[in-house]
Amino acid sequence: MSDLRIALFQPDIPGNTGTILRLAACLGLGVDIIEPAGFDISDRNLKRAGLDYLASVDLVRHVNWQAFEAWRSESGRRLVLPSTKAVTPYVRHPFQPDDVLLFGRESAGVPDHVHDGADARILIPMVAGQRSINVAVSAAMITGEALRQTLWR
Repeated sequence: MSDLRIALFQPDIPGNTGTILRLAACLGLGVDIIEPAGFDISDRNLKRAGLDYLASVDLVRHVNWQAFEAWRSESGRRLVLPSTKAVTPYVRHPFQPDDVLLFGRESAGVPDHVHDGADARILIPMVAGQRSINVAVSAAMITGEALRQTLWR
């Protein structure tokens, strides 16, 4: 079990959220969903993607960004944001065991105030001309590196 957490900012696609919840269950990570989501969290697609793993996830829903930030500030956790605007490759970022990895909306990422409020911004380097990697795949890549650095040494 790790203290690392994955946070999803107003997720749009139930299948991606379910996949991330399943990833978190299998790796012993907590997940924070910052609402409003673009779908009903109890949506059958979310349940189908998460299968029977959902019961194994420490899932916390935050009614909005302000509620999430209040929780994060109180818990003293660092916010790490993957972003196409970042310059530091995720494999060169020094993760901490209690970081919160924040992934933006599939349709729009995160707004500027969220981007600017992150303690660190990291990048998955891609070949020129490509826009983005699926959020669930990005979460798996970055979470794997964070765990390699903090738990699997």
